[in-house]
Amino acid sequence: QVPLVESGGGSVQAGGSLRLSCASSLSTDRRYCMAWFRQAPGESRERVATISGSGATSHRDSLRGRFTISRDNAKNTLFLEMRSLNPEDTAIYYCAAAVQPDGGACWFLAVGQFTNWGQGTQVTVSA
Repeated sequence: QVPLVESGGGSVQAGGSLRLSCASSLSTDRRYCMAWFRQAPGESRERVATISGSGATSHRDSLRGRFTISRDNAKNTLFLEMRSLNPEDTAIYYCAAAVQPDGGACWFLAVGQFTNWGQGTQVTVSA
């Protein structure tokens, strides 16, 4: 499998910002959907944002306006900009890749269709 390497997590106070990175050749491969997921302790993994091979983005409704997915083609890197963080954003954040479906939207892919996962990066937000 092609590795996905996340970085940028850490501890911040409420109201702060972080930018997560995911380095991988898949990040800018137009054949793949890329996504950010997060998993808080005791909770199921939830989808945060996706970006298609053509650059179309989708964000979880509750996070839209605070979280933004993007990528830098020159650096083969996927990003997640997070601002106005609050303690409920505390989680392990994962980037993942799935084969882009023909005519389908990345947001609606099942979690099981994401076949490549990073190791995760911890984000902790204190009150």
